Amino acid sequence: DPAKRKDVSARKAMMRQADLVVLCLHDDHAREAVAIAAELGADAPRILDASSAHRVAPDWVFGFAELAPGIAKKIRSATHVSNPGCYSTGAIALLRPLIDAGLVPADHPFSINTVSGYSGGGRSMIEGYEAGTAPAFELYGLGLEHKHVPEIMAYTGLTTRPIFVPSIGNFRQGMVVSIPLHLDMIKGKPSGADLHATISKHYAGSQYVKVISAETLKTESGRLNAENLNGTNTLEIRVCANEQHRHVVLVALLDNLGKGASGAAVQNIQLMLGV
Repeated sequence: DPAKRKDVSARKAMMRQADLVVLCLHDDHAREAVAIAAELGADAPRILDASSAHRVAPDWVFGFAELAPGIAKKIRSATHVSNPGCYSTGAIALLRPLIDAGLVPADHPFSINTVSGYSGGGRSMIEGYEAGTAPAFELYGLGLEHKHVPEIMAYTGLTTRPIFVPSIGNFRQGMVVSIPLHLDMIKGKPSGADLHATISKHYAGSQYVKVISAETLKTESGRLNAENLNGTNTLEIRVCANEQHRHVVLVALLDNLGKGASGAAVQNIQLMLGV
């Protein structure tokens, strides 16, 4: 009942009946809901929080099942799981395998460039684009304090804060995260093939994270449509390399409403409930 949404006793009564509560709230309200649930003690439901309130909280499991071996098992048994952010899902998927393997140092100064459909930008942005009053493309977050940066650092192991540059395009959903690299600026001077092999090994056998083969990349046009994976929970990774120039662009393609949001949430719900 909308009239009871702020009624603590009514919310608590509903939580008492639930096995699992999914929070789709602003951060402060998510923290409030968690505190209400905690008052139930042994009757408290398990919680999946889709806000950014608990993504780096020490007592919460970060709900990116493909992050590392054993994470899916932790999600299955966790009482509190934080659903990853959309941009951070792509960035973490690209960087975590390379840092875990020691192929790229944790203190490397990365630049992370992203573009998303407007559906990830909040109510006012969505209304502006759907009314036709918003620009075709815009950079934002130019104060360089985006809320996804702490979780990117926490779950990649980065020790140097990356430069994170988000942008919005005039399409509803879809996302591309790209990270350019000068291979000769990386200690050990790996090849593009080294990066590809390391990332491929990390996600071998994964149901939802796919690493596009070098052979397939050769058949592509050198262009990538941000909307290609819309309506799926798939995340595609491309290692676009030019060995002659010693340049690489790491690219993650996903649906910001799929693997970047509700798709990942459904995946976590399935794990938590054993479905």
